[in-house]
Amino acid sequence: MSQKKITRRKFIKSVSAAAAGAALTLPALSHRRVQGANDRIRVGIVGFSDRARNTLIPGFQNYAAELNFEIVAVSDIWKRRREEGVEFLQKLTGRKITGMRNNEELYESGMVDAVIISTADFQHALHCIQAVEAGNDAYVEKPFANRMKDARAALKVVETSSKIVQIGTQRRSARNYIQANNFIRSGRFGDIVTVEMTWNVNQPGRWRRPRLVEALQKEDVDWKRYLMNRPYEPWNPRKYIEYRLFWPYSSGIPGQWMVHQIDTVHWFTGLPRPRSVVVNGGLYLWKDGRKNWDTLTAVFDYGSFRNKSKGFQVVYSSRQTNSAGSVKELYFSNSGMLNLASNRITPEGGLTQRMAAAMGMEENRLPEMPIADAGRVETAANTGTDNASFAHMRNWMECVRERKKPNADIRAGYDHSVALCMTIKAMHTGKRVSFNDTKQKVVVK
Repeated sequence: MSQKKITRRKFIKSVSAAAAGAALTLPALSHRRVQGANDRIRVGIVGFSDRARNTLIPGFQNYAAELNFEIVAVSDIWKRRREEGVEFLQKLTGRKITGMRNNEELYESGMVDAVIISTADFQHALHCIQAVEAGNDAYVEKPFANRMKDARAALKVVETSSKIVQIGTQRRSARNYIQANNFIRSGRFGDIVTVEMTWNVNQPGRWRRPRLVEALQKEDVDWKRYLMNRPYEPWNPRKYIEYRLFWPYSSGIPGQWMVHQIDTVHWFTGLPRPRSVVVNGGLYLWKDGRKNWDTLTAVFDYGSFRNKSKGFQVVYSSRQTNSAGSVKELYFSNSGMLNLASNRITPEGGLTQRMAAAMGMEENRLPEMPIADAGRVETAANTGTDNASFAHMRNWMECVRERKKPNADIRAGYDHSVALCMTIKAMHTGKRVSFNDTKQKVVVK
């Protein structure tokens, strides 16, 4: 079979197909090698971002020699980042690293078996599709998708392939979260009645990069490739560098932070999505040209879709204007609280003997203990580290080797994307939103 060239025109056309809810259809690559159990797995970096440089690549390198992986190439449509990536990786690995101007070049080269995707929020699902269609396993940063059409297209492509895809919600590989999941699923915690979550910072410069914006030159970036299936708009360096501040490239707070925490709700309960979402908030203080909110509170209704009387509420609150409260995840049952900030289980708020006796009931209070004692893990991601991001990367690498399901598979990514898209729609409309399971679409009430 002769090799087929993946042109930019074919790529843009395939992205348009994804926007219509269909799978991306990239040409089959005839030069893909057959991977044996003892082969070295060659990895490409898709997007040399700060996240890749500071966390993903160090995590990967921590296990690369042991698991026989190596980074061989970096793809980035920004000339500066591409060159920085090559230099950084060559110093880190001591080997030659090839810089690719775009993903088409990367996949046509036949150099890689797997990729680590760390690009802009809105590109994750589309770059995942492209990687899987090109025959690669993929580690894909979160949020997975902020539009349902992209999420549906990616789910279809991945689930009809044999590729291993890990989504970057690393709590699923963290020892304390695994212990919390074990404890809740054991039934000893009781039914969840409420979850309170916060993610508060006081950072006017969060997601701002003014010096990079000033330095960025249009001729050094492939702007059309950056936009992918978003509506065309003229060159804007802020929307390239500071994309987290602008829709439709990012939703800001919910896409960056909320998905991590709402994903734990899905994991601990087995529920795929909320029944409904309402959101309030706005851009109250940091009026620097950004469009995404600096303050948000979302209320989610979770529970059985058949039994509307059974369920619980999740209250998620986040602000960038005052750091009081910091980052917290508190799960409550009738018998107490599971606190993932302190990693303790306590009887706080549980049904006391005095209150129970008044109704002819018995006291219902949890004993106080560390989560580690309540939800012991026999083999907690044998990583030798409590660094969740490192453990998550190792889990993906092991699953690529063993061809098994990773901790945060494509369904986990799809489900947090549903919750995210519901939240975004509630933000943009001011309405209560739900979800149509038949059409897999967000519905405005």
